[in-house]
Amino acid sequence: MAKRKTIWITGASSGLGWEIALEAGKKGYRTVLLARNTKKLYELQKLIEELGGEAHVYSFDVSKPEMITKVTKKIMTEVGQIDVLINNAGFGVFERVESTNIKNVEEMFAVNVIGLIALTKQILPYLLEQNSGHIINIASQAGKLSTPKSSVYAATKHAVLGFTNGLRLELHDQKIHISAVNPGPIKTAFFERADQEGTYVKNVEKWMLDAQEVAKATIRLIEKPKRELNLPRWMNVGTTLYQLMPGIIERVGGKRFNQK
Repeated sequence: MAKRKTIWITGASSGLGWEIALEAGKKGYRTVLLARNTKKLYELQKLIEELGGEAHVYSFDVSKPEMITKVTKKIMTEVGQIDVLINNAGFGVFERVESTNIKNVEEMFAVNVIGLIALTKQILPYLLEQNSGHIINIASQAGKLSTPKSSVYAATKHAVLGFTNGLRLELHDQKIHISAVNPGPIKTAFFERADQEGTYVKNVEKWMLDAQEVAKATIRLIEKPKRELNLPRWMNVGTTLYQLMPGIIERVGGKRFNQK
């Protein structure tokens, strides 16, 4: 019988991370649930166990490198396995640059970028030793096409994509897969902080992705790895055109970009 894969998921206490963990449980994977809100994680653990799955809960603040080191060692001692790391933890605050509080900037980079890199660095020796594994980084279409009021958030996701692509090349000769998931806006609690006025959600609600569907597509990457998963496809066409002819796209789509 094949060994059951163990999946670590950051930001598992809500939103997309919660749905990814549930989907992983349904598929029979063993999950390691990581987030600050352990109360929600224990609720999730119970749901996964009711589905016949196995879940382990660890209090985890991705913005604290010293905690990343300590908790990673603890998990490897107690659970003893990692096959897939899903770097999902992240948040955004949508503001014009002149109104942005620099503490929000620092926090977004600490969580979305530095924490992601720090955790990846911690688990890489284990993956390299076993010469297998998969790192899935949840980036964003915003990392390909920035829009007004998302300048800083887009910068963090652009950094995630740059890191993901570089890491993939570094591990080219290893049996370790590196994937980026680039969703458009997802209907989750993410926007309670990102869009406190509710303007953006109101303008794009009909196009927002369903978190369960994004989670299912993300988990499918484990069995069929690929370089990038872009959702929805039509939005990725737009970001691709932007990379080819940014000036034209900015002129044509200028008003539509101001949805926030």
